[in-house]
Amino acid sequence: MQNADTTKYIIHSKINADGIIERPDIVGAIFGQTEGLLGSDLDLRDLQKTGRIGRIEVVVNAKGGKTRGTILIPSSLDRVETSILAASLETIDRVGPCSAKIEITQMEDVRATKRHQIIERAKFILTGMFDENLPESQEIADQVRQSVRVEEMQYFGKNKIPCGPAVFDSDAIVVVEGRADVLNLLRYGIKNTICVGGTNVPPEVAELTKKKDTVTVFTDGDRGGELIVKEMVQIANVDYIARAPDGKSVEDLVQKEIVRSLRQKVPVEQVIDKYSTKESEEKSGRVARLPKRKDRRGSEVKRVTPPKVQKVGAKEASPATERSKTSKRVSSRERAKSRETEEKPAKRAKEITKPSPASAKFKPHATDLLGTFSARFLDGKDKVVNETAVRDLVNTLKDYDSEVKTVVFDGVVTQRILDIAADKGIENLVGAKVGSVTKRPASVKVFTADAL
Repeated sequence: MQNADTTKYIIHSKINADGIIERPDIVGAIFGQTEGLLGSDLDLRDLQKTGRIGRIEVVVNAKGGKTRGTILIPSSLDRVETSILAASLETIDRVGPCSAKIEITQMEDVRATKRHQIIERAKFILTGMFDENLPESQEIADQVRQSVRVEEMQYFGKNKIPCGPAVFDSDAIVVVEGRADVLNLLRYGIKNTICVGGTNVPPEVAELTKKKDTVTVFTDGDRGGELIVKEMVQIANVDYIARAPDGKSVEDLVQKEIVRSLRQKVPVEQVIDKYSTKESEEKSGRVARLPKRKDRRGSEVKRVTPPKVQKVGAKEASPATERSKTSKRVSSRERAKSRETEEKPAKRAKEITKPSPASAKFKPHATDLLGTFSARFLDGKDKVVNETAVRDLVNTLKDYDSEVKTVVFDGVVTQRILDIAADKGIENLVGAKVGSVTKRPASVKVFTADAL
C-alpha cells in the first residue's frame, strides 16, 4: 500500500458520487483536477515519481445508482504540505460523467500509531515476560539463603533445641521464643541465639543461662513475650531484657529494628517489679519454710509429752519437764530472733524511703523522668550536669569525674548503685523504687519518687 519506511501521514477521505464510477475514474480525477493547482512543488504526479506520495488506495461500493467509497493517500511530506494536499482533494467536484464530493475524514500520524504499538508491546513485555522470570530468580535466591541459614542452625541438648552455632562457645547468649526467631537473627549475623519454644522453658536452657556471663531475653512485643520473660526471670539467670516493638514479632523484624531493640535492653534489676517476681519468691519461701516448722514442732511434742514419761514417778518426770521447758524457752527465743530479723529489713526499708523536707526540690526531675528509664546527674547547686540511660547508669557513674551530688533516675535503687554513689561522694539518690538493699551507706540519702 505504501512504503512503511518513508510514510509519515495517511490522508483518509470519503467520496460520494451520483452515479456509477470505478476506481480508475477516481484516481484519474484526482491527478487530472489537481494538476497545476498547487504549483510544481506539490504536483501529485511529480510527488509520486519521487516517492513522497505513495500509491493511492481506493475502495468503492455502488448501490442504488450511487457510489460511495474511501480514499487513502500515504504521504511523507511534512504536516503543512500534507494538509495543503488534503485540502486540494476537496476541490474535486466531478468524477467521470457524475458529480461527486470528496471529504477529508482523518489525518493519521503513522508515527503516533507506531508509538501506541510500541507502548502496548512494552506493557506486555514488562508485565508478561519479566513477571514470569522474576519469581524463578527470587525463588532461587530464597532457596540459597534458606539453605545457608538452615546449615548454620545447630541443636542444643537432648531435646534438640534450635540454636545458633555460637551458643556453645560464646560467653553471652540471646534467648528468643521460637525457631523462626533464631532463623531471623541468623539472617543478620547474630549467631549466639537459642529458643525456648514457648512459655514452658526447657530445663536445658535454664541450666545453660547459669553457665553464661551475660544472658539477654529477647521476646515479642505482645502478652506472650511478657509471660516468657516472667518465667525466665523466675527459673533462669537473666541479666538483660529486650522486647520487640509493640505488636511485632522478632521473626518479622528487619536488621535496623533488631539492633535498636537489643541496644535498648534494660538490666533485669531495673524492671524486676514489673514482672512481679518478688511475690512469687516470697510465697515459695513461705511454702518452703512451713514443713520445717511443722517437723520441728512435731519433734518437740514427741520429746515433751511421750506417753511413757507421764506414767513414771515425779523424780523421773521432772527431768523431762525441765527439758520441755528448756526447749520451749529455746523455741520462743528463736521465734523472737526471727521476728527481729524480719522487722529489721522493714525498718531499714522505711528509713531508706522516708522523705526529707529538703527532697521536694527533686520532685520535678523525678516527674520528668517518669517512664523514660533515664537518669539525671545534679551538681551541688541542683543543676543538671549530665543525662544517661538507666541501663548505662552503673558504668557512667564509675567513669564520671565531675562533681555530682544528686542522681535522679527512673529505676530501682540497688546495692551496687548505692556502693558506687558512696565511693563517688554522691549525697542523694532518687529512684522509682528501692530494691534489695542490705547495707546502706550513712553518707547517701535515698528517696523514692512517689514519696517526694
